[in-house]
Amino acid sequence: MNAPVPLHALQQPAMPLTDTDPQETAEWREAFMALAATQGPSRARYLLDELARLAREQRVGWKPELATPYVNTVGVNEQPVFPGDLAMEERLASLMRWNALAMVVRANQAESGGSAELGGHIASYASAADLFETGFNHFFHAREGLGEGQHRGDLVFFQPHSAPGVYARAYLEGRLGEKDLGFYRQELSAAKQGAQGLSSYPHPYLMPDFWQFPTGSMGIGPISSIYHARFMHYLTHRRLLDCAGRKVWGVFGDGEMDEPESMSALTLAAREGLDNLVWVVNCNLQRLDGPVRGNGRIIDELEKLFAGAGWNVIKLVWGSDWDGLFARDITGALTQAFAHTVDGQMQTFAAKDGRFNRDNFFGQNEELARLAQGMTDEQIDRLKRGGHDLVKIHAAYAAAANHAGQPTVILAHTKKGYGMGSAGQGKMTTHSQKKFDESDLLEFRNRFNLPLSDEQARQLAFYKPAADSPEMQYLHARRAALGGYLPKRETSADMVPVPALPVYANFALAADGKEMSTTMAFVRMLGGLLKDAALGPRIVPIVADEARTFGMANLFKQVGIYSSVGQKYAPEDIGSVLSYREALDGQILEEGISEAGALASWTAAATSYSVHGLAMLPFYIYYSMFGFQRVGDQIWAAADQRARGFLLGATSGRTTLGGEGLQHQDGSSHLVAATIPNCKAYDPAFACELAVILDRGMREMMVEQQDVFYYVTLMNENYAQPDLRPGSETGIVRGCYKFDSYLRPSDKGQTPKILKKITLMGSGAILTEVIKAAQQLAEQGVDVTVYSVTSWSELARDGAACQQHALAGEATPEAFIAELLKDSEGPIIAATDYVRAVPESIRAFLPAGRSYLTLGTDGFGRSDTRAALRSFFGVDASSIVQAALHQLKAG
Repeated sequence: MNAPVPLHALQQPAMPLTDTDPQETAEWREAFMALAATQGPSRARYLLDELARLAREQRVGWKPELATPYVNTVGVNEQPVFPGDLAMEERLASLMRWNALAMVVRANQAESGGSAELGGHIASYASAADLFETGFNHFFHAREGLGEGQHRGDLVFFQPHSAPGVYARAYLEGRLGEKDLGFYRQELSAAKQGAQGLSSYPHPYLMPDFWQFPTGSMGIGPISSIYHARFMHYLTHRRLLDCAGRKVWGVFGDGEMDEPESMSALTLAAREGLDNLVWVVNCNLQRLDGPVRGNGRIIDELEKLFAGAGWNVIKLVWGSDWDGLFARDITGALTQAFAHTVDGQMQTFAAKDGRFNRDNFFGQNEELARLAQGMTDEQIDRLKRGGHDLVKIHAAYAAAANHAGQPTVILAHTKKGYGMGSAGQGKMTTHSQKKFDESDLLEFRNRFNLPLSDEQARQLAFYKPAADSPEMQYLHARRAALGGYLPKRETSADMVPVPALPVYANFALAADGKEMSTTMAFVRMLGGLLKDAALGPRIVPIVADEARTFGMANLFKQVGIYSSVGQKYAPEDIGSVLSYREALDGQILEEGISEAGALASWTAAATSYSVHGLAMLPFYIYYSMFGFQRVGDQIWAAADQRARGFLLGATSGRTTLGGEGLQHQDGSSHLVAATIPNCKAYDPAFACELAVILDRGMREMMVEQQDVFYYVTLMNENYAQPDLRPGSETGIVRGCYKFDSYLRPSDKGQTPKILKKITLMGSGAILTEVIKAAQQLAEQGVDVTVYSVTSWSELARDGAACQQHALAGEATPEAFIAELLKDSEGPIIAATDYVRAVPESIRAFLPAGRSYLTLGTDGFGRSDTRAALRSFFGVDASSIVQAALHQLKAG
């Protein structure tokens, strides 16, 4: 055997390789071609793998190129017979295009009652229409039902800017009326006219019977689709629901792939073998302002990225019209020309006509010019890219659907604004195109052979064939064969009983002064809930990492960590009571250091009731600073999707995580949480309060099946835990209750001349400081009433609701907080471990005539002890006492 090449030789700059022995090269080439022809692809692949292994052993410095030629992955001879009526499907796709275009243009024409300020998009759907329609006609399976043996439906994530096309299809299906299409992006106006307004993008909260998944925020759809696919494996492996035979389809844009969320979980999808996942990346080569990769080729770049991450990559580049050209191209001129054509130039070819393409593409050399001989300029202009050819799309989709062991991505080459002609095909401004003049409308009609008169085209009339027409019969038949219509959101799920509160939380209700942190109390309650026969299996504990930090290591043995391959190793701590345990039926989802991934898993579990017809209850526990601030957009999308579950912000507040410093100390998550309408945010100080909150939340979500989720902050500080105050449950849930009164010592039986009284309010970590301050003030001759605030945002929402009713002239009860504080006297001081804007949110709803001072932790965090930090921010007992005395003196 020859000696390996020295390492230093491999580190030299790569030089262009030249063929030093063409005859030998030809012999190798002929030998390989003969092998492939006589013994088949499998044998050819084996030998290539063997040669690659030898090259590594010899250290020759070679590795295979991840990018393949700029041609279709599925060859002509590998294409299955197209199972549909091609002409019929092309006619239907043309109708979808027209109705989608008319919807957007009408909404932006002032003369037809619209407004140019509404916006909307035409070009994205124009490029993706055939990708959508092939899926609708042959692959996207709807939910048949929840019974045994019934298909529970595929999951489809739709490119958001293409929403008008989905509405256009629903119109032909009879699920939306013409009046509804007339109120695109006019949801408030529609209701007044007895129509359904159509949201700008897929929004389940706004259209709860239609859209399943919110994808309008770029990047969130892709990562969400991956974790939904993985959650389906989780349900199957835990034997809760058999998800075999179901797919997760995602249609996304090539520009969207630049979002970090789009790329962050690609290796997870490959590692988990998610062959139930298919992405279709619409490579129209354009972002909002210009080319995605003007100086490169985005399809080649994405192929390398996905292949390197372990995905199966299918390139869908050229339509059937190109097959003859490739067959005649014996010199490889086409493939070589494509390899040297960057996307910026390809966009120009899309925007120009046949004559331009003849001169500037086929005119590059004699070989290309010879290929174009005999073709008219119009034929050249009509050469389709792969993403516009139904036959080629079907072949790619079929290959993806049948692929096993890996997730698949289809890189579909299209033209942005396809068919929009001079009004927008391939132009830099096409993404924002919302208006067409008469000639553009007529050109579009002619381009797609639409059955519209000139007047109908000018008036942007919606077109729907007669119910008994062949087109409509075909449309409905294809969907019937696939289980029904999509998208469609369903909410049927069995009610899941919740155990009585004392069963799992009696230690917290009657704590008797025992010291513990609320984080430890939560973990103990969670352990008890997991043992419940009915609710326990439906619970999904989730951590991004540091389960041990949160005291959850005991759950490793109790329920295990989910792994799609079980545990192939003996963990280092196997002899420990708290040893690390992975299992195929493990219940904990430990996502590693990925808050985005953990939140995506939480969303998949929190929406299982609607996506799968199976109610699950996720608890995601994490450092509070890495929740709303870090992945707030994902949380907002989960709210749009009507998630049900618990987010637990541990080590919350700005002074509890003393030594960690600025980027770990949370002082604002409650401020952000308050902005999400269906998020109920709580900051309990004591374990008994936490127990009441968890009980109420679980009953809302699992029994009453309300579309809410809870954000609950937890602390890592141990202190004495009181018993639950009798009758405090209602106040805890509504946001505040009277905790205790602290009275001055009696003055030898004499009534003092001046009675000093003050009201203190506190929440979370700072309530213990408020209680200390009350005790000190009482010793100084001040009567103090202390209120525990469990939710500032719930108090503010109640007050705002009462205010709105009053402004409308309706009789309304007083705000809850104002009514509650009637039993107290004197100035009011509120202290929290959050920025002052949090307690300031209730100022408008307090009793009239009472002064109100808020103390908080505004500014950046610091590293120091809890005591030093609370003194620095002015929220320790001493600072609260000082503030109280100042207010009494001022009042």
